[in-house]
Amino acid sequence: MAELKNPRLRALQSRDAIELLSDKWRIPILHVLSPAPLRSGELQKAMSEVSPKVLTQTLRRMERDGLISRMVYPVVPPKVEYRITSMGRSLLGPLRDLCLWAKAHGKERDQARRNFDRKQENRPAALSH
Repeated sequence: MAELKNPRLRALQSRDAIELLSDKWRIPILHVLSPAPLRSGELQKAMSEVSPKVLTQTLRRMERDGLISRMVYPVVPPKVEYRITSMGRSLLGPLRDLCLWAKAHGKERDQARRNFDRKQENRPAALSH
């Protein structure tokens, strides 16, 4: 990919990337769906920390963005199945790399946070804004 020299275009490009994954539940949903399609009930069990309403809203937005697909089978009761799309699957490698990077730099990040917090505690109140 050609390097974008215009800072505004670089910012817009990164915003698009972050927007696709910024929701708290999108990355876990992609990981849960990566081995195989799941019915909505199975997905809810796997993601028990998220409310059914929020899960449904997130799934709809992910479907709209092309990361997952939703298949409704004409049976009674209705069977709804979600699967990761090829575009969604193409995110798994970069996400794995990002997770490995975060793990490799966790101690460094924690130390930076402690250093920052220590500096903030030692600043005069008038300067800490």
